[in-house]
Amino acid sequence: MADLVYQKIITSLKKAIDAGEFSDMRLPDERSLAESYKVSRSSIKRALGLMADQGIIFKKRGSGTFVNPLYLKQGSSFNYSGKNLGITDSFNANGQKPGVKVLQFDVVHPDKDLQDNLFLKPSEFVYAFKRLRSLDDVPFMIETGYIPIKLAPELSEQIASESIFNYVESELGKEVNKTYLNISAEPSDAEGKELLNLADNEPVGLMEGIFFLDDGTPFEFSTMKLHYKYFKYDSFVDLANK
Repeated sequence: MADLVYQKIITSLKKAIDAGEFSDMRLPDERSLAESYKVSRSSIKRALGLMADQGIIFKKRGSGTFVNPLYLKQGSSFNYSGKNLGITDSFNANGQKPGVKVLQFDVVHPDKDLQDNLFLKPSEFVYAFKRLRSLDDVPFMIETGYIPIKLAPELSEQIASESIFNYVESELGKEVNKTYLNISAEPSDAEGKELLNLADNEPVGLMEGIFFLDDGTPFEFSTMKLHYKYFKYDSFVDLANK
C-alpha cells in the first residue's frame, strides 16, 4: 500500500510538471505537498527522493526543490520509476498502446558465454525467446532473452506475451530490479529492416545486458534492438554520497 502511495505521488507530480503547473520551476515544500495529497511527509519525502535520483528535480539547500530544466527537454524512451525493470512498465509510451508479439519460444542448452553470463552449470537449460514490441501496432523493439528454467519453471509462451518481470513479481514474489547494460548502435541488419521497417542507411540501437533479482541472482540475459527513433536514454549522475 505504501508503495502505491509514493508511486501515485510521483505520477501526479510528473503530470503537473509536464503540464507546466510550476511556472517558477519550484515545487511546494514537503509540508504543503503532504497536506495537498493528504499523506504523511515520509511518503512525500520518499517520492521526492526518487524523483531527485531520476534527475527530474533537484534540491537546493536553503532554497527549496526545483524542476530540472533539462528534464523538460528530455525525450527519453525509458522511465524507471517502479519496482522492476520490465519494458512494459518502464517504457515511456506517451499514451500509446504497448503490444508484445512472441516470435520464438524454446528450451535450449546455453552456450559457454551464456553459461558464464547467467552463472549456469553445463547441464542446465534456459528458456530462449524472441519478442517484437510495438506501440499502437508500430514495431519499435526486437528483444531476445534467455532465462534459466530453474528460476521460473512455469514460464510459458503466454506469460512471455505479456510482462515476464511482472509475472516474477506477482507469482514468484521476487523483483527484477538491477541490471548491467551495454548500450551501442550499429547499421541495421536484415532482421531490423524486416521487423522494424528500417532502411539501409538507418541505424539500430542496441542494449545488451544482464538483469538481476533483488537477491543478486542473474535472472535474464537479454539483447534489445531498437528503432533509432526510440533509442533515447537519459542518465543522471550523483557522486555526492560516494
